[in-house]
Amino acid sequence: MIIGIDLGTTNSLAAYFGNDGPELIPNAVGDFLTPSAVFFESKNQAVVGISAKDHLVTDPDKSASKFKRLMGTNQPIKVAGKTLGAEYLSALVLKSLKADAENHLGQTITEAVISVPAYFNDFQRKATVAAAEIAGLKVRRLINEPTAAALAYGLQDKDGENSFLVVDLGGGTFDVSILEMFSGIMEVRASAGDAFLGGEDFTDRVVDHFAASLKLKRSDLAPTDLARLYSLADKAKHMLADNEVAQVSYRHKDSEVSLPISRSQLEEISKDIISRMKHPIQRAISDANLKANEIDRIILVGGATRMGLVRSLITRLFKRFPEHDLDPDTVVALGAAVQAGLVERNQALEDVVMTDVCPFTLGYETSRQLDGANNFETGVFNPLIDRNTTVPVSRSHTVQPLEKGQRQLEINVYQGESPYVRDNIKIGSYITKIPYNKKEFEEVDIRFTYDNSGVLEVIAKVVSSGIESTVIIENNPGVLTRKEIEKRFKELEKIKIHPREEAENEALIAKLSAAYENALGDRRDQISQLLGHFESALTTYDKRIIANAKTEILESLKYLEAPDVF
Repeated sequence: MIIGIDLGTTNSLAAYFGNDGPELIPNAVGDFLTPSAVFFESKNQAVVGISAKDHLVTDPDKSASKFKRLMGTNQPIKVAGKTLGAEYLSALVLKSLKADAENHLGQTITEAVISVPAYFNDFQRKATVAAAEIAGLKVRRLINEPTAAALAYGLQDKDGENSFLVVDLGGGTFDVSILEMFSGIMEVRASAGDAFLGGEDFTDRVVDHFAASLKLKRSDLAPTDLARLYSLADKAKHMLADNEVAQVSYRHKDSEVSLPISRSQLEEISKDIISRMKHPIQRAISDANLKANEIDRIILVGGATRMGLVRSLITRLFKRFPEHDLDPDTVVALGAAVQAGLVERNQALEDVVMTDVCPFTLGYETSRQLDGANNFETGVFNPLIDRNTTVPVSRSHTVQPLEKGQRQLEINVYQGESPYVRDNIKIGSYITKIPYNKKEFEEVDIRFTYDNSGVLEVIAKVVSSGIESTVIIENNPGVLTRKEIEKRFKELEKIKIHPREEAENEALIAKLSAAYENALGDRRDQISQLLGHFESALTTYDKRIIANAKTEILESLKYLEAPDVF
């Protein structure tokens, strides 16, 4: 069986296409959402999920999160005395999801469809595939997150005709896609987005707001204090989805300080973030050759779209309310499961066809002749595949060197929309050898092939000789070689993820520890007693006693953790 996976910045989850359609897979603690966080108890013992998220507060030096934003880069992540890449940490999350799926479905899982932000570039997509391979999963398809969401919604009315605008604001990325559904065919018309804009940016603003209320700067806070402030900021942000005002209590030195924030304050401190969201929406509509009133359905996807200011923005722009009938946290995973069903050729999906697009322009650097035979302007971007071209797609250009007799041609590959490469993203560089020829210019065909998973292949062919080779673009940041993937796969095999029967207990201990960290006085004493009570229950090894203790503690913790709200 092929499973669908939503590998998110904040949370990740898995699903499969069953007899009744797409179904979510519960994790070790019975939830569908698994926080994309990792905590290292020891060198070879890792915890993934809710307990790791709580350890971000109590053990920030041994924990990591938000690493999806670093996929496809060389930026190292220091955690528990190790220097790790985002792919490796993502592989731990994927390995945990794989284990949950195997436990739930009762079979070995080796293949997956994984969702990625529509605006992920070639590096980031290849890094996602590498993370999956390290975790022991073969990626059958990468699917863009908004496309997956629309696929989940489209199944509800696969015989109808609708145009969808999908607004996907996740923890770390923002994507917009316009799709059309007709006669069982779902066609992506246009995509746009920002790979570095998401719910975490709003959390950052709340942290700054709280720090200013405390008359402190981030640099004034110890790592554990900053981690606690982040945890409270995230909690306040979520509270504002249902309340006009949120108030949390922060332990600072020897006292507890109330930190209030209102919806209007959040909107005020996030004005520039909201403004950044408008441009991708406008670009997608323009690229699809549509007007706002020609779009039938507006769908919100991603946990961050629960924020009132996001829903208000969409309502103001389109003068109507957006849809969020399906849970915005889980709809992408459900859509990935539908795609998995399509890959498996599930009979229930025989009459569903889906197309996608390349969300950005791909091209190469060239030179342009100016006045005078030997006067050239360098650094010019020459597009080969335009953004929002339907995929899979293959395009080629014939190029030649600047001078006769050149023995090689350097080709630099870029992604972007600027006419000059200096303002675009360089995603590769390679040198192709050409025959020595002083009489004529040797020509080379450059072919870009962009597949359904959004992975770019570059092929160079010398016209005179017909010699053709698939070009390996070297020195790409964050792109692992086959040997590196195999090495990290072996390393990951040595890392033990908490057994399912222990994961739920570890999660509760971490939750109690985090609550203790952020309490003082009587509340701290009471939480300490709860922690001692649970530790005592664990020493009995009696599942019934442990389960009863867990129920009592969770009920008590509701009141001890309850924030003060105006």
